[in-house]
Parts: sequence; structure tokens; C-alpha cells
Amino acid sequence: MGSSSSASKTPSSVGVEGGKAFPIPDGMSLSHWLQGVRASPLLDHRTTQDLPTAADVVVIGSGMSGTLIAYELLKRPNPPKNVVVLEARELCSGATGRNAGHCKPDQYRGFTRYAKMFGEEQAKKLLEHEFNTWRKLVEFVQQEKVDCDLWVGDTLDVAMSPEVAHKIGAVFQAYKACGGKVDHINYISDPVEAEKISRLKGAQAVWSWKASTFYPWKLVAHIMQLCLDKGLNLQTWTPVSSVTPSASVGLWSVHTPRGVISTPTVVYATNAYTSGVLPSFASYIQPTAHMCNKVIPPRTFAGGRALQNSYAVMAEGGGTYTINPRCTADGILLFGGDGPNQRKLKEYLAEDPPRLFDDSLSDFQPITDAVTDLTSTTFDGWTEGLGAPGVGNVYAWSGIIGNSADSLPFIGPVPNLPGQWICAGFHGHGMPHIFSCAPGLVTLMRGGMWTETGLPECLQLTTERLERIEREGLDFNRGLV
Repeated sequence: MGSSSSASKTPSSVGVEGGKAFPIPDGMSLSHWLQGVRASPLLDHRTTQDLPTAADVVVIGSGMSGTLIAYELLKRPNPPKNVVVLEARELCSGATGRNAGHCKPDQYRGFTRYAKMFGEEQAKKLLEHEFNTWRKLVEFVQQEKVDCDLWVGDTLDVAMSPEVAHKIGAVFQAYKACGGKVDHINYISDPVEAEKISRLKGAQAVWSWKASTFYPWKLVAHIMQLCLDKGLNLQTWTPVSSVTPSASVGLWSVHTPRGVISTPTVVYATNAYTSGVLPSFASYIQPTAHMCNKVIPPRTFAGGRALQNSYAVMAEGGGTYTINPRCTADGILLFGGDGPNQRKLKEYLAEDPPRLFDDSLSDFQPITDAVTDLTSTTFDGWTEGLGAPGVGNVYAWSGIIGNSADSLPFIGPVPNLPGQWICAGFHGHGMPHIFSCAPGLVTLMRGGMWTETGLPECLQLTTERLERIEREGLDFNRGLV
């Protein structure tokens, strides 16, 4: 049995070496979601005062992946008796608790890139998988009556220049010509109509389809409570430093500052921090900080004039803003994505590699300036309502994305480490994957075949996939187009 904590050869193009990336213990910025639940007892919950010394399964990470994996393990017939979830800090304080609150399945935009990397059939499967995953999330929330500000409505992809409209339009037509499902997508190519629908000055084209926004922390907390009711042991503020072979054959030792847990089964739901506890994965998953801005809309975008759609605003030059309008809740606008001036953030992070996994950053002025520029120049009527205290940009926080070398998550058993499993590397796009990937991983853990998971084959963690990444080179910064 090999050791998951052994040193690994990390390519020179990789920003953070294996064994280095861990959640910072102090000073993390608080997202909009974490700010809103400061009184929740689940934030620092420990089911038992002392850390268990043994478990049937240890899940590392309490975000959407880790929590849903635990739930799937516990709800199926003959569940393991002792399941422990370890969280380095507060419950769901990683990427799930720091995103912009979207579940927006890509329905065409990534097709050309995916087809080039994995073939047309896999590309189509991926986009269908994302739509099906979104439906699973919505159905779960509705059936369980989860109080998480769920919104279901039209999401808009908005091209803001003729060049962007042409580029994205070509991808859409290529997907359609290949037999991709597009009947549910409303494509508006007339700039006048695009401006009217989007309310964005200068819009050239719009693509719209059904998607959602929600309060991700509250959904995770609901699922975690279901797990606790089924006997789960949750231990927050218990960072895992390493996983090593146990003296007993067939067991792993999970090391934390509070003690060691012996277990036959370890699940890495660690996303951006995977290479910290699984150093060899620095070649395949890299952390990088992103910003999200919280903007209070002026009166001209409030009440009956509040935005009623979620957005991907595709700017000239390649940057994309995402906008969550929270129109079924407080109406606060959350801006995320990979917008203009993201390059300046990447340059800042590259100056000192530990910045790549440091989520204490609470503002990055170039990105805040870009958001201000977008709202003031593109949102028709925005500036008429500015000037009042409490309006406009009020806060920005950071979150750490788990960038995958081939842009897709890794699902399955860790090669050469029997009993270790992984569900990580969501590339800033986890919500349209996890409600299918987490149950799929549990199917594999229970002895099922990949075909039983219903997942696209390109998501499967195999030695061949890792070798292909090594052979074809690493690109942790791929976008959708």
C-alpha cells in the first residue's frame, strides 16, 4: 500500500507544489453566505467532544461534495456504521460557501472546447449531464422543502460586442449541427431585442435557458442535518494534515492536530486543497483565488425594476461576469466569474504562490473597478440612483477554485491507493456537476461499475486520463470558450 503523503514530482508550470495547499487557519474573508449564518450552531459543530480514533469512512471536506457523499452513503441500504466528516474550518467554508450562488448548466458554450479534448459525443454527454444535474438539485430542494432562496428562471448569456456574438454564435451553431439539444434555448441575434431583454446597453446577442440561483450554504446545512440525524459524526475545525498507511494492513491513518483516525476508506472532497493532503495531485488540481463582489442596487434596479434573470455577461476581450440577482430574496447583486482585470489578480497571485490558496483577500481594487464600470456604463439607468449611503459596491470576498488540468472534475478511486476515493477539481463550475458526481462516486464505492453512475466517461479518474494530461501539457486556466 502506497502513501498518499509521499513527495511528488510537480511540473514547473504548476503554481503550488504538492503538500503546500491547505485552508488558512485564521483570517478567512466571510462570503455573503457565511455572513448570513453567523448564529448557526452547525458552523462549529462537533458531534463528539473527542475525535474518534476509528471510522468506516472518513470524508475530508464539508462542502457540497463531501456533505452529499456522506448523505448518499448513509441513505442507501446497509450503510457504513461510522462515517466521519472532517472540516478544516467552519462548516462549508470552502468553495461551496464562497461562490456566487449559481447552478447554471452549460448548454452549448463549452461544446467546441470539450469536443476538441474529449470528442463530440462526450461533449454532448457533458452538456446533457449538466442539465440533468441542475434538475436533480432543483427537485431535491423542492421535495425536501429546503429553505435556501431557490430561484428557477431564465439565465442569460449576453454577448457585448459583435466579435463576441460571432464567436459564441459559431459555437452554438456547431453544437446544434452536431445534434446537440437546443430546443430549450432562446437565441436572440437582433441587438435591439438583445438590449431590451437583457437591460444591458450595447448587448449584441442573448442566449437564454432555465437555470437557478440559491443559498448554497443553507442547502449544505440542510443536507448535513439529515446526515447528523442518521448518525454522522461531523468534526469542524479539524484540518487534515496528511493521510498515511496504517500499521494495520488495509487501513489508512488520517492525521489531524486533534488526533489520528484509522479507516479503510478515505474520500477526498477537498477540491482546491486536494494537493495538500494528496501531493501527487498538484499535477492535476491547482488552487487559485477568485473574487466575488456584493453590490447593493440603486432604486432604479430595485422593487419592480429589480433584475429578474441571472447572467453571464461576455465582454469584449474574453472576460465574463456572472451576476446573481437574488430576485427571490434580498435583491443584492453578486458579481463573480472571470471578468476584466482578472489578469491583474492572477499576476498578483503569481508573485507569491501561497496567495493562490489564501482566502483572506477581501477586496481587489482592479476587479471592483471593473464591476463598477460594468454597472455604471452598461446597466441602463444605474447611475440615476447612485449617491445614497449603502448603495453600490459594499464588499468583496475571495474563494479558492480547484482548477482541473483538463477543466473537468476527477471522480473515482485514486490510482494505486486502494480505499482512497476522490470527488474534486470542479474548475469553478461545481454546482452543475456535484448532484450527479457525488451519488456516482458512492455507487463506485459500493462496488458499482462506471456505467451504473450515469456519468460521462470523461469525468472518470483513470490512469490513462492522468497520463494524457501529463503527455498533452497542463492548462489550469481554460475557460468555456
